[in-house]
Amino acid sequence: MSNLGNYIEKKVVVLTLDSRMLVGKLESFDQLTNLVLSNTLERVIRTPDDPEDSETVPLGLYIVRGDNVCLVGLVDESIENEIDWSKVRGATIGTTKHS
Repeated sequence: MSNLGNYIEKKVVVLTLDSRMLVGKLESFDQLTNLVLSNTLERVIRTPDDPEDSETVPLGLYIVRGDNVCLVGLVDESIENEIDWSKVRGATIGTTKHS
């Protein structure tokens, strides 16, 4: 994950092995892919049959352990700002585990 250096000080999305979606500015990382995010939000996407709206939960400064990181990607803020995240629905991703 040495390419993470290109993501420092940029807004990223992190998918975790337990299916969480975290969005924040990547402040730091190490050789074990431990991540430090600032202004972190967790996007809680509801299933299509759930009557509740999807929600965004503010977490602030957040550390993600490297053994829980599944994916890190840059956020296209122009696209993200056009999305009403409360109306987004989706199936649960499910869990992933290291082999």
